[in-house]
Amino acid sequence: MKAHSAAVSRRQFEITPELLLRAYRAGLFPMAESRRGERLYWLDPEQRGVIPLNGFHLPRRLGRTALSDTFEVTTNRDFAGTVAGCAAPAEGREDTWINLEIERLFAALHRMGHAHSVEAWQDGKLVGGLYGVALGGAFFGESMFSRVSDASKVALVHLVARLRLFGFRLLDAQFQTAHLAQFGCAEVPRAIYKRLLGEAVEHPAPWDDRPDPGRVAAEIRAMRSGGE
Repeated sequence: MKAHSAAVSRRQFEITPELLLRAYRAGLFPMAESRRGERLYWLDPEQRGVIPLNGFHLPRRLGRTALSDTFEVTTNRDFAGTVAGCAAPAEGREDTWINLEIERLFAALHRMGHAHSVEAWQDGKLVGGLYGVALGGAFFGESMFSRVSDASKVALVHLVARLRLFGFRLLDAQFQTAHLAQFGCAEVPRAIYKRLLGEAVEHPAPWDDRPDPGRVAAEIRAMRSGGE
């Protein structure tokens, strides 16, 4: 869910999946300069974008789309395809920060049960989605993509519904963007973010690849009732 980068330190050694998890726990995350870039940089922004789980703003039209059969929404059905979709060039985004090393690391985290994807499908084709890292009761949103209108937005709505159901406490968007602001994403100072992070990771939340559809729909309806 990144929009821009602000590197704080250059990679000096091999990053392992275990090191990556420790970094997330401390409030850091990696980025590459470009798709073809070889170096990774640790980021620790002064202002952190956070999407409120209990104050998520869901526009009514999007809520209706999320509850309709416009998309089939799944979790972890095609993690690699979702990361590849996020890394692919798109209109207005000719390059991305996701290089081959990022793909390798997140594939490993996925095998370890820490990285998850939410996918949107139409006619059996992957048309949008997002992925991120779950650690304790915190979910770190990494990136999203959309090949048809509303696909990534619907994936985000379903992610929030799932996180609410599972008892997560924090949805980290890393940077605030105009796109995410419409859902209530706001910036919080680094010190406050790390306090929220510390509280979240100490309260483990389960992850279910196949949550009850009725309960997910009920959470989406509850979000709709809280916004215009």
